[in-house]
Amino acid sequence: MNYILLAIPLFMILIIIELAWDKYKGTGFYRLNDTVNSIAMGIYSRLTGLMYAFIPFSAYVLVYENFSFLKLPLEDTWVWLAAFVVYDLGYYFLHRLGHTLNITWASHVIHHQSEDYNLSTALRQTSIPSVLAWLCLIPMALLGFPPVVLLAAGSFNLIYQFWVHTQHIKKLPSWYEAIFVTPSHHRVHHGKNKIYIDKNHGGVFILWDKLFGTFQSELDDEKVIYGISTQLASWNPIWGNVQFIGHLIKDAWLTKNWFDKFTLWFRATGYRPQDMEKNYPRVKTNGVVTKYDIENSAGTKAYILAQFFLCLVLVFAFLIMAKDLMPWQLILGATTLGLFLFSLSKVQEEKGSAILWEILKFAVLAVSAAMIASNVAWALPALSVIGFISIGSLYYLQRQKGASSLIKA
Repeated sequence: MNYILLAIPLFMILIIIELAWDKYKGTGFYRLNDTVNSIAMGIYSRLTGLMYAFIPFSAYVLVYENFSFLKLPLEDTWVWLAAFVVYDLGYYFLHRLGHTLNITWASHVIHHQSEDYNLSTALRQTSIPSVLAWLCLIPMALLGFPPVVLLAAGSFNLIYQFWVHTQHIKKLPSWYEAIFVTPSHHRVHHGKNKIYIDKNHGGVFILWDKLFGTFQSELDDEKVIYGISTQLASWNPIWGNVQFIGHLIKDAWLTKNWFDKFTLWFRATGYRPQDMEKNYPRVKTNGVVTKYDIENSAGTKAYILAQFFLCLVLVFAFLIMAKDLMPWQLILGATTLGLFLFSLSKVQEEKGSAILWEILKFAVLAVSAAMIASNVAWALPALSVIGFISIGSLYYLQRQKGASSLIKA
């Protein structure tokens, strides 16, 4: 059973509730473009996850079937409960490893890029698999936890982590704060303040951080600054996924130090060859910066919101259909939805090419609908009408913006 898929509607409802509360309280923890970008990154993660399912090799299954010391029974409740606890211990080391090396940070950095912190941040997940993270889960295979139990424990671990991405819950009762990961603990984890960096890695239990020396409480006199030291400064979900690994590739390619070319991947997070630091410096700061954003008109914001909700409907429908689709249909559908969100980022960033991307998006969407949902007679006509209305609306908004610019000039 796909517990994550079942939880998605609940996630969306809770985000809407928190957003409404945020507007009511006037706290300003949500910005439209950042929220759309975070959820877009989560959608990319789900879509690429479908692609990774084609990889037949699984280290966990291999170890479980051939090298496990035991074969724990699926029917015993204690096995599932023990798996939940043991998985979180493995997750602690997996998560800590994600912050330790350049190669693992290249995968995990995506989750930390947002300069806001709200429930939508929880959905901001990577599309780049960590090449070493699986090592932290191999002990569960050796202990004999069946793969289906691992998947369930991992799903519920991730579901638990959703609600701790909020600023509206300050502190919980001391007994709960002592045992479990809370919003306060996880706010610290997302902070780029020097005192907060690489702290509080637990997924469900904060006990691991206290046991292994990585715990840091949230301080009243040290307001959490969210984001990463090298600002992403983009709403492009593709660039968000490849920014850091792109930096690594550039450093490895251009550095004159041959040792660094091959080892910088496995050096401490943030390490750069000396000549690259000198010749290609990057702006880094652990302090407060002006949050990246593009000022959109009210009409453009309405367009972004409408397209985003259309995308959510299409994504959820596609994920439900996925189990019955052919591999080529999965690839086509995932690519189309990826293009949808990439094109939307062009609108968010007010790019002159946005309307061309939107035309391409709806053309590809129409072809995909005809090839994937041919049994749904109304799908293609409906998408065609929506496409014409959308392109016309965006054209009007761009003309209006152009006229406004001329008047100001």
